[in-house]
Amino acid sequence: MPIRVDRLLRSIASNSRSSIARVASILESNSDVGQELAQVLEARAGNSHVIGITGAPGAGKSTLISAMLGELLERGKRIAVVAVDPSSPITGGAVLGDRVRMGQFGAHENVFIRSIASRGHLGGLSKTTGNVINLFDAVGFDVIIVETVGAGQSEVEISQFADTSIVVCPPGLGDDVQASKAGILEIADVLVVNKSDLPLAERTVRELQEMLTLRKKTGSWTVPVIRTMATARGGIADLADAVQKHSEAVGKGTRMVSPKSAEASKPATPKNDETELALMTFFARDQYVKHNGIQCISLSGGLAKLKMKVAEHHINFNQRCHGGAIFTLADTAFGLSCNSYGTIAAGIDVHITYQQPVSVGETLIASAFEVSRSKKLCVYRVEVRREEDGMLISSFTGTAFFTGRPHVG
Repeated sequence: MPIRVDRLLRSIASNSRSSIARVASILESNSDVGQELAQVLEARAGNSHVIGITGAPGAGKSTLISAMLGELLERGKRIAVVAVDPSSPITGGAVLGDRVRMGQFGAHENVFIRSIASRGHLGGLSKTTGNVINLFDAVGFDVIIVETVGAGQSEVEISQFADTSIVVCPPGLGDDVQASKAGILEIADVLVVNKSDLPLAERTVRELQEMLTLRKKTGSWTVPVIRTMATARGGIADLADAVQKHSEAVGKGTRMVSPKSAEASKPATPKNDETELALMTFFARDQYVKHNGIQCISLSGGLAKLKMKVAEHHINFNQRCHGGAIFTLADTAFGLSCNSYGTIAAGIDVHITYQQPVSVGETLIASAFEVSRSKKLCVYRVEVRREEDGMLISSFTGTAFFTGRPHVG
């Protein structure tokens, strides 16, 4: 073992807060030393109960975590919090909003709160989140709470790290529940309706309970719907009890599954020639694709590359390519790539950003690639670049649900 890595490991053995913070920073840097540390820490991890908390922005996740910290401390637990914050567009660092909201416990000897910048990583987590979780696990925290940035359906990645996944829903979701139910049903071990004092809370509880009847039950665990009012710690004890029961049912360290087992949980990949033939047939029938002049450059399992030359009918009133045309290109690449596993994949959530304007006559290339995939859900990234200079024009993130139904020719 390199001398510096050995020295850093000895420094965290004493549970020095400054040493733990320093090692966390090294892990986030993804340097050579950080990568060596990550390997050693992973071998020592698997004893903590990792709780993932995700949900829509404004659902009250940070306030809920603060209330949970108080409850868990009263139960004698030592807790680490990994708060994945949006990145500052200026510095690239964490905005630290969540850490501010949990500030009352920041100095407690049995609490360690670490904010991590998402740095644009998809899935609601940062690239180094797993390494930081393993750090807190290795130094002996009983519970590790991971909060995502609150970007919507693309946060299914939390289920890859958490032993227990909590989805927080604000009252009055209405149609949003139906639009996102596939993702919620797939990842939630515990559903929470926060702000339960608001008028639409009971309706939301009923909607979630009805959704759960559609979920195929696995094992003996039944997903509960817990009402909470985090600002007054209402329902927090019930939530802590539910989380503890889930831990007893499934165990700890479930993220430490072997790569072979993880691969086995993914949908099977059909033969490339069969997949490409079927998808190219569907692509050729798509009249909207034809109207926009979209062409397929390449297609294989989980990957797709398309091109579109910007024509007069793509131009908006500012004499630039319409955002809808760019979205169509990106969404088509997303649709082809996520449907490349032999079954129908239905998009349930997408996000798009635009970086540069595009003029008539320029050619756009959309490249779609897989970020994560489970048996039921997949997350894809699409980058749209200008062919002439390689400039990034737009970034697209999409989440799709595998229906299990085959494509009909």
